[in-house]
Amino acid sequence: MPVEVKICGLSTPETVDAAIAAGADLVGFVFYPRSPRNVSLQQAAALAARARGKARIVTLVVDADDALLQSIAAEVRPDLIQAHGTETPARIAEIARLTGKPVIKAIRVKDDADIAAAADYSTVASLILYDAKAPETLGNALPGGNGHAFDWGLLEGEQRPAFILAGGLTPENVSQAIRVTGAPVVDVSSGVESAPGVKDIGLIRKFIEAAKSAR
Repeated sequence: MPVEVKICGLSTPETVDAAIAAGADLVGFVFYPRSPRNVSLQQAAALAARARGKARIVTLVVDADDALLQSIAAEVRPDLIQAHGTETPARIAEIARLTGKPVIKAIRVKDDADIAAAADYSTVASLILYDAKAPETLGNALPGGNGHAFDWGLLEGEQRPAFILAGGLTPENVSQAIRVTGAPVVDVSSGVESAPGVKDIGLIRKFIEAAKSAR
């Protein structure tokens, strides 16, 4: 089966439309004020309306409180919630209960121990997303979207439940990343931007083409 592609951090109608036209399977909207990709509830609701029925809608949150989660569920009506903070397994279960939506749990990866930690979420998260842990030398690092990759070899050669691969993916390296990890879903944000938070339609198309033709 072709790899599925998630384009995350979309914030304009033009880029949502372009991602869907190019074959994106999932589109992501970020709720995190420190991120250059942050959107309001009203923005996300309007963007989600353009995508509904054409791609699955994902809303990314970082240690969000109950009020925000319930507002997102009611106003944006996503297909999935992506928890990209320090949420515990118990909190992931609570997010699923509060919103009535399946939850993607992002795991920041540097070494084998981080991969192993994903097992703690196996019964409460619908999907695990492996992202790169930001280098300690990176000032003002975000929970995701920093443009750094981790060692894909950490995921090589082991059968695991369906997962999403993220972190430093670009149109140039996504095919190799898929071959090494066997990822069924890939996620890109900064790798298809011309500047932080500014999606490039040409790069979106190239990324999706490269991912869909991999294997």
